[in-house]
Amino acid sequence: MHAVSKDHPGVYVPPPLVYVCVFFISVLCQRVLPIQHSWFSMPGIVIVGWSLITLGIFLLLTSFWRFLISKNTLIPIRPAQSLQTSGIYAISRNPMYLALLCLYFGIAIFKGNVWTFILAPVVVIIIQIYVIKKEEQYLMRAFGEVYMTYMKKVPRWL
Repeated sequence: MHAVSKDHPGVYVPPPLVYVCVFFISVLCQRVLPIQHSWFSMPGIVIVGWSLITLGIFLLLTSFWRFLISKNTLIPIRPAQSLQTSGIYAISRNPMYLALLCLYFGIAIFKGNVWTFILAPVVVIIIQIYVIKKEEQYLMRAFGEVYMTYMKKVPRWL
């Protein structure tokens, strides 16, 4: 099914920028008001960090691949050419945002910054309200009942 109008989600700030900005704010918070925690030196934490980064990269690559083979746009101010529902999109409606969250946490572990974890809910709330809600409203306009059925079958995050 193809979108017929020039309508788009209305997300003007690239979502990855939200993750990056909050991450840098957490680095600034750590410099101004440092919080130390011993769990960053626990055995196995490096494995957890690398696992999150690997999972994030995997999710991003599989998400990008679905967009590439469907000739769809990754730019949120352009209309969608099709609805992504297969591959990784059969497991999560937002695997790219989930991937970015995995990368965010994985890098936070290596940075050893508690503030990054404290501010994680801010990232999720901004992405949820500013990006995902707008994208869902747009996809309802563009794909109607097909998107509604997809929403009922596949969770928003995981």
